[in-house]
Amino acid sequence: MQQEAPGSAVISLLVDNESGALARIIGLFSGRGYNIRSLTVAPVDEHSLVSRVNIVTTGTLADIRQIKAQIERLTPVSRAVDLSSAGPHVAREMALIKVVSSGESRTEALRIADAFRARAVDTTASSFVFELTGSSDKLDSFIELMRPLGLAEVSRTGIAAICRGPQTIQNP
Repeated sequence: MQQEAPGSAVISLLVDNESGALARIIGLFSGRGYNIRSLTVAPVDEHSLVSRVNIVTTGTLADIRQIKAQIERLTPVSRAVDLSSAGPHVAREMALIKVVSSGESRTEALRIADAFRARAVDTTASSFVFELTGSSDKLDSFIELMRPLGLAEVSRTGIAAICRGPQTIQNP
């Protein structure tokens, strides 16, 4: 029997915004040896009673199904959707990228930033901080191009994801 190749999945959750909710979700992952590649959490309702958690993880299709099933059983979780298999979705990330450079490297960093539609949000005589949003692959590519030009620091938000079209996490 052939082993299924691991893939990446975006699992989106609605959880009660209460103390310890995130710890229980993280505990499930660490207790079973699952890796979290990206994690974002923020309140999403008017009274901050419900938070949305977006988790990017890897595994076989069977692993992802098992992760989702186990997450759904957790007390603070009211809904869990594997956006990767539920249909079309939009997933974006934001990064702040600091480049310390001078001369030609500085000019090249600005040229590449323009091509990627990165915005300089801080500029000094010897550095830039670029803000870039898009797919994780786009951010990865930009960061790799900045390495030889003086990449000094990177801060990334993690994935924010949502279903495309009229579907919602409450009504996929």
